[in-house]
Amino acid sequence: MSPLRILRPLHEDLPRPRALIVVPLALIAAVTVLDITAPPDIHLGPFLVAAPALTASFAGPRTTAIVGAVAVLAQSLVGFVRTSINDLNHTYQIAALFLISVIVTFFAHVRVRHAREMSHLRWVAQAVQRVVMPALPERTGTLRIASRYLAAEAEAQLGGDLYALARTSGGTRVIIGDVRGKGLEAMGEAAQVLGAFRSLTRQEPSLPHAVAQLEAGVAAGRDGLPADGDTDRGTESFVTAAVLDIPDTGPEFSLVSCGHPAPLLLRSGQVRTLGVDEPAPPLGLGSLLAGAAGTGGAAPTPFTAQTFPFGVGDILLLFTDGVIESRDSAGRFYPLSERIATFRAAGPDALLGDLCADLLRHADGSLGDDAAMVAIERLPAP
Repeated sequence: MSPLRILRPLHEDLPRPRALIVVPLALIAAVTVLDITAPPDIHLGPFLVAAPALTASFAGPRTTAIVGAVAVLAQSLVGFVRTSINDLNHTYQIAALFLISVIVTFFAHVRVRHAREMSHLRWVAQAVQRVVMPALPERTGTLRIASRYLAAEAEAQLGGDLYALARTSGGTRVIIGDVRGKGLEAMGEAAQVLGAFRSLTRQEPSLPHAVAQLEAGVAAGRDGLPADGDTDRGTESFVTAAVLDIPDTGPEFSLVSCGHPAPLLLRSGQVRTLGVDEPAPPLGLGSLLAGAAGTGGAAPTPFTAQTFPFGVGDILLLFTDGVIESRDSAGRFYPLSERIATFRAAGPDALLGDLCADLLRHADGSLGDDAAMVAIERLPAP
């Protein structure tokens, strides 16, 4: 998908239901014919108000006004044919129909203006998020990669889920995380974590040392937040994260998990959950927990990297809790391990395509939280 395609306003892609205009016009024609042929004591003219009201639900103010005018002319024709256009009953019907047409035209204007504002907001939000968290490359080293981001809120696709990768001298370092909260604050904190991750990767410290520095950065940002007066945000801000080192050679990778959902390994149709033996607390909470344990918060939180197998043809799935905490209409969580074992898609991109479609079906198209996914396949070394 090209950048120009991403930055186009989304309302340009919305289908324009021009064919639906036939429905209110057909309604006007039917009511007019029936009202003219009906007995004198039966008046069907009030039903004409449904035509502009129906049009306002899918069309703009101009089309709604035109349909309203046609309805008023049809009511005038009925009054002229049946009695006289000056008949008091028809005069009141025409006046009421005209007034209601004006009202629904105004509401159509408000609806279209609101839709354009929301479309512009989504466009800006997507552009900002693409700048802060650009799409991952499809290939790096001996890895093939795909990523997806599903926003919970349709109005603004700004959230705190994050992912990124960076090359090291011997392989690829990957992070996936979830900032507590939503909106611009969560996006700002996610941008800080991603910036620190890329900077640390260029320095190439060991994986535990890099995560310790990320922890220190998040904690420092949390401690500085109360200066804005947002004390709740300052004391409760944290980031769950999984940071991986995947070497270009060798059938394994290293993982440090900071309160993040365990990755899944797909191998020969089997799904394995890669839970670490010594998980660390979320980034930003390590110093608090150390202080509560009596260390005074001065000592850095120890992080342990654990090694897992990752051979040629294996696919590693990283995700945020928005995936597994998505609920269906009955309140059941999405069974990721069970569902992904049934997918037959080949390759990371096809796998995530099937996963996103299945997840949205499970949640009836509305997620309770943002969901980020990264799939990584090990390719044979050249």
